[in-house]
Amino acid sequence: MPSHILLPLIVGVSIVLMLLRPRGIPEVYWIGGGALLLILLQLVPLRLAGKAVAEGSDVYLFLIGMMLLSELAREHGVFDWLSSVAVRGANGSTARLFTLIYGIGTLVTIFMSNDATAVVLTPAILNAVRKAKVRPLPHLFACALIANAASFVLPISNPANLVVFHQGMPPLSRWLLSFGVPSILSIVATYAVMRMVFKKDLAAQIEETVGARPLTGNGKMVLIGLGVVTAVLLTASALNKDLGLPTCLAALAITAAVSIKARSNPLALAKEISWGTIALVAGLFIMVDAVESIGALKFTQAALQWAQRLAPALGAFVTSVAVGIANNLLNNLPLGLIAGGTLQAAHVKGLIANAVMIGVDLGPNLSVTGSLATILWLIALRREKLDVSFWGFLKVGAIAMPIALFVSVGGAVLMHMLFKAF
Repeated sequence: MPSHILLPLIVGVSIVLMLLRPRGIPEVYWIGGGALLLILLQLVPLRLAGKAVAEGSDVYLFLIGMMLLSELAREHGVFDWLSSVAVRGANGSTARLFTLIYGIGTLVTIFMSNDATAVVLTPAILNAVRKAKVRPLPHLFACALIANAASFVLPISNPANLVVFHQGMPPLSRWLLSFGVPSILSIVATYAVMRMVFKKDLAAQIEETVGARPLTGNGKMVLIGLGVVTAVLLTASALNKDLGLPTCLAALAITAAVSIKARSNPLALAKEISWGTIALVAGLFIMVDAVESIGALKFTQAALQWAQRLAPALGAFVTSVAVGIANNLLNNLPLGLIAGGTLQAAHVKGLIANAVMIGVDLGPNLSVTGSLATILWLIALRREKLDVSFWGFLKVGAIAMPIALFVSVGGAVLMHMLFKAF
């Protein structure tokens, strides 16, 4: 079979198997196996594979740093404390509890990435709402959807942001001008839709009180450390520097300080890091570079160039909808890599590039297959003997995603027109 047919076939089958996870085999094995097969069949030269893996170094360092901080916060009770604060602050109102959880999820997503919200915050919230004896699904959906709806407030809010812009992250000032208003609209619209969808569930009252869970001294130290990391990352972003190394170094420093104070072994935290996720991203870098090497991205480049020839607003909406839907067919990590390579190769910037970014981050709210964060959220629920089916998620996502995408891209178009006028 010719290489230009066999290569994309192996890549496509690997991604489909990653999404379906036959026999529950983790995603990394399907992607890693596909990447290894490409190398063994000499469809991808070893030199190209090494170069592809090296391209993702900033993403790996960022993920390691954020996962380490998330585990540190979990171990020292920061997430349990946050969830207990939400339940006690609800004052018996399920609707107020939902709002508080949504707000906490927004902050965690913005400053600790959407994976922290989906994987670490979700079990803590589930534990709290079970103690309060209220229906858990509305509050768990809040964790899942806000993990994507708020994931483009800052570059650090979603690893996919680093993947899309792995060739060069925009300065923080430009990022905020481009995505500040759209992200606020995304957060507000998603909240409004969820209040409507779960209106009946949120009308109930909380009958059980939940005892206060005080934050320990080590937990307070972790919170201070998270503030320091956020300041470091915002500074690095403002100076247009890569975010991976500062994230990793800051996380290591904070972990060392807290571990010394708590007299705990930091190696136990390192074991909790999802190293398989790092390997998964590395495999995806190999696959996307392999597809790019045979000229397959010329189709996506042609599509973007066609969108650029449309009226600006129409081109942005068409692009974001296409990218948003494609997320749910491919998952946003491989799609983010393809989008980043396409933007770089086609030299596309401005409104269309912003629409691509919004589609990559917000599109996954349509279905459980849309992003790695949502898949991890689903796995976290299954560990707690809860299951959300594909169709169960789609019933909510089919309303929430299109509305949030429409208003968010509308905000991006408005900001583009305003700044173009000045």
